[in-house]
Parts: sequence; C-alpha cells; structure tokens
Amino acid sequence: MYKGIFILYLVCFGTYLMFTRQPDYFDGEKVPATIFIVKDSLSPKMMAVAEFSNGYKNFRVKADYYFRNWKNGEKTEVIYESEHPEKGAIYGFWGYWISLGELLGSILFIIVGYQAAVSITKNPSPEALKEQLNYKEPNKPRYD
Repeated sequence: MYKGIFILYLVCFGTYLMFTRQPDYFDGEKVPATIFIVKDSLSPKMMAVAEFSNGYKNFRVKADYYFRNWKNGEKTEVIYESEHPEKGAIYGFWGYWISLGELLGSILFIIVGYQAAVSITKNPSPEALKEQLNYKEPNKPRYD
C-alpha cells in the first residue's frame, strides 16, 4: 500500500513541477550567465545575482537560493521567457525545479493526508462494522 501511495505522490508532484515552473520550461530560453556578488540595495548584506544577455540588453536576476553558495565570477545557466527576460531564473535542480517551500509543503501535505485517512478509517461505527461483516457478494452471471 505504501509503495502505491508513494508512486502516486511522485507522479502527481512531478506533473505539478513540469507545468508550474516560471519561467516556463517549454517556452523558455536557456542562456549562459555569470554570478556576481553585489550589495543589496535594501539591506547592508551581500547577495548573489546572475547577469545574462538576451542579445540586446543585459539583465540581472537574483541567485540567492537556500543551500546554494555562489562564488564571484562563477558560470551558470539562466532560463527566461523572451517576453519578460527580467523575470528569469537560475536553471538548476535546486532553485528552479525544486524550492524549499514546495518541498516542505508537499511533505506536509502527504503527512496531513495520511493522518486524515488513518483517522477516518481507524474506528468504524458499530453499524458499519456489522454491515461489512454481513456483506455477501451478489451472484453475477458468468458472461455479461
């Protein structure tokens, strides 16, 4: 039973990931980019940005993702939609395909769903239990 639930979870989560990425995976363009460590304009801390060009203009997108440490001048790849290149994203497994919020949310969803299913089916009422024990499968014709 657990294997079936886990496979269903992976199929649903994988489908969700394929069709909800922004910028869109199927319509996006991938280009090389360079990481720069710059001072954040709103706070005194340093942040990583990826600079790339669409052939006409240079753009910068945030590259600060949890569990990703960049070095100044490091090369990477950016995916963007040609209509909105300023909304590009670093193309990588962690950050583009999977983010911390989605991962934690999906794990929380599967745990809450499992607990709900167990609590619903744990203690059946006496009438439901009696009905299940007295159930006899109806006779079916051999050929329909």
